[in-house]
Parts: sequence; structure tokens; C-alpha cells
Amino acid sequence: MYVRSQMELEKWSIFLAAICGQTYEQFSNPDGSFVVPPNYSVRDTIEAKSIINEWEPFGFILESANDIIVAFRGTSTATNWISDIIATQRKFKYVKENCLTHRGFTDIYYSARSRIMSTLAKLPSDKTLFVTGHSLGAALATLCAIDIGANSEFASPYLFTYGGPRVGDPAFSKAFAKYVPSSHRIANEFDVVTHAPPSIYKLPKSQKRYYYSHVPTIFTLNFQNGSFGGNHVISSYFAALSKLQPQYAQLLCSANPGFCPVGGSEKDE
Repeated sequence: MYVRSQMELEKWSIFLAAICGQTYEQFSNPDGSFVVPPNYSVRDTIEAKSIINEWEPFGFILESANDIIVAFRGTSTATNWISDIIATQRKFKYVKENCLTHRGFTDIYYSARSRIMSTLAKLPSDKTLFVTGHSLGAALATLCAIDIGANSEFASPYLFTYGGPRVGDPAFSKAFAKYVPSSHRIANEFDVVTHAPPSIYKLPKSQKRYYYSHVPTIFTLNFQNGSFGGNHVISSYFAALSKLQPQYAQLLCSANPGFCPVGGSEKDE
């Protein structure tokens, strides 16, 4: 199913926000369980390494009759936070363009990349592919989407991210637009994560500067919930987006108990 109208865009933004909420449930539940929406099947678990080089569940790949979803979770451990702040840059090696990306995000994605691409290679490339994530997961989803667009049979993946930081330099943003023309970066203007790293990042006691630019295209939200976490967590994004299509959101939640994120359920705060 292609996203052809504003109404479809809004519905997908609500549905995929709920999917992002389930990436936190997958991580929190000892058995890795989460609510899989009707008509979807789990094709693989995404595993990646953060700073201490230990494997962690970072999301999943779902498939239905019409589409495939690759979903990444956000920061849930102290080691994830350390990766978040490693904002020096390295070359992103999976596109021909000479561009730089956030070292902490890129190292996590590189550790997961082989398994993700191997799984996708086994799935039908005529299905619509959606890549999604929240916070750190938004950064990983951004790296994954450009990689898929450049190096797989899925020529035009859709990207939906929530509360995502900047991921790379201006050259990366330009290359990204070439490979992922259907990108929706959903950002609350009061969410501080969406303003990090700064456009010009400089390490203390160093003259070296790193330049950051957001990827297109922004879909701006405007909500204040009184705290850093309240302005950032996926449940807040889901609640704000649900106001765009309240009947659809209500039906989605009532038909799928436990699927929709509620306040405080996710660990990314």
C-alpha cells in the first residue's frame, strides 16, 4: 500500500507510532514478546551492539500480505545513552557519496546491518517497505532507510521517525533525499532530542567541528507535557498524532488490546 494522500499519511503515522511503542515492549519483556498487529507476522528480531559490545534486541521486522515494516527502538539502557553522546562522525560506507554520520548511531547500525539486509533479501521486493523508529531508533531507522534505498531491491522505502536527532552532515542529508524520497520526520518542537546534536558540534578543548543537518521532510507537532520525558516519549507522540484521526486511533486501539502506547509504558525518557 502506497501513501498517496494526507489521510493515509496520518493513519500510517499513528499506526507506526504504535509499532514503535512495541519495540520497547519487546525489550522490556524477558521473553521478547510484544503485540503483533493482525495480519502481520514476525520475520526477524533486530539485534545490535552498543558501547559495551553486547547484543541487545533493538526491534523487529514484520510482514503482511502488502507490506514489510522494519522497526527500531530507542534508548533503554545506560550504554545506549553513551552511544547517543558519541557525536563525533565517521564515513557512512554504504553509499557512494562522501558523507559523514554520528559515530555512536552508526556503530550500532553497522552491528545490526548484515542480519537486517539478509532478512530483507528473502522477502518480496514488490511489497511496500516501511522503516520506522523513535529517538535513537529514529536515527537507526534513518541509517537503515538510506542503506536499503541504495543497496537493496526495495528501491523507495518509506521512512517514518518520531522524536529523532540529527544523524549526519549536510552531505548525508542531500544523499538521503536521493535514496529515500518518501521520508516523514515527525518532531515535537518542544522535544529537545530533535534539536541534538547541534548543527555545529564541537568537543570541549578541541578545535575540531562536526556539522549536522536534519534529513527531510519534517512533520511538526506542537505539544508540551511538562517535562523532558513527557515531550519526548512515544506515547506522547502517539497521543498527539491520534488527534489527527481520532476515530481511526480509537478503532486501532480497541481492536488490538495492548498495542497502543500509553503514558509511561516505554523506557526511553
